[in-house]
Amino acid sequence: MSALFTIVLPVFLVVGFGYLVSWRGWFSERDADGLMRFAQNFAVPCLLFASMARLDIESEFRLSLLLPFYIGAFSSFALGWAGARYLFRRPLPDCVAIGFVCLFSNTVLMGVPITERAYGPAALSGNWAIIVLHSPMLYTFGITTMEFTRARGQDLSVGRVALRALSGVLRTPLVIGIACGVVMNLSMRAGLVMPAGFWAAVDMLVRAALPAALFGLGGILYRYRPEGDLATIAMCCVCALILHPAITYGLGRMAGLDVAGMRSAVVTASMAPGVNAYLFANIYGSAKRVAASTVLVATAASIFTIWMWLAILP
Repeated sequence: MSALFTIVLPVFLVVGFGYLVSWRGWFSERDADGLMRFAQNFAVPCLLFASMARLDIESEFRLSLLLPFYIGAFSSFALGWAGARYLFRRPLPDCVAIGFVCLFSNTVLMGVPITERAYGPAALSGNWAIIVLHSPMLYTFGITTMEFTRARGQDLSVGRVALRALSGVLRTPLVIGIACGVVMNLSMRAGLVMPAGFWAAVDMLVRAALPAALFGLGGILYRYRPEGDLATIAMCCVCALILHPAITYGLGRMAGLDVAGMRSAVVTASMAPGVNAYLFANIYGSAKRVAASTVLVATAASIFTIWMWLAILP
């Protein structure tokens, strides 16, 4: 019970405070959009840049860490897609959007602070190893799958559809931050030394990233009121909060994943879908209500499911 109050609850109180002030009208939609634009386009990419630049890539990129997480993620996508198609008879573009909701965990805004509060800053190395692949890989997969789904019957070449998907991924601020961080990491290994003032400025932005993002997330979530499609929303919540971390935990144990890696992988897998899952659905105009409502409902429900996974983990 103590983990609920000392680890999980403080993070959600920041989100809840953003929700409260938006509900009371003290923080307008424009304010929330501006804060999230700052967080997602600038502060969080700086956080990812700094983390990737300082990550020990050789020691942290382990198949025993990455495979359990991503097999769980793609299994969740497959089940979400199949459920949307065969249980709820949704159109194919809706199926892709719903599958993406089940696929895309909130690894940065929620996964990082929860892991840090539970196990300390030193425990985040496994998180960063997962995150460096998360947005590039999953955005590429989601956008490519959606583009090919939408291109059916339009006689578009495979190369043209793939180029459209790749250009969409490369314009994503989170991916740009990760890519720049990897380049900096390799440059520093080759002997590049950046002045202390540079890292001091980066760290100032990094310290603002998570508090601003969590508070802004509360303001954004206020707009997402559950309306209809409750069975589909419930399926997405089960995939994101139960299935993904359960597969990750089971495969991690089979692979002999160490305690630190197991904590990073399972806690990250247990996060609710992030706002980016809704933005993906909104871009394509598919299953927007399901995506928006799942982000809200799963974020609230994850207070208890994260507590459960923290109790299960060593």
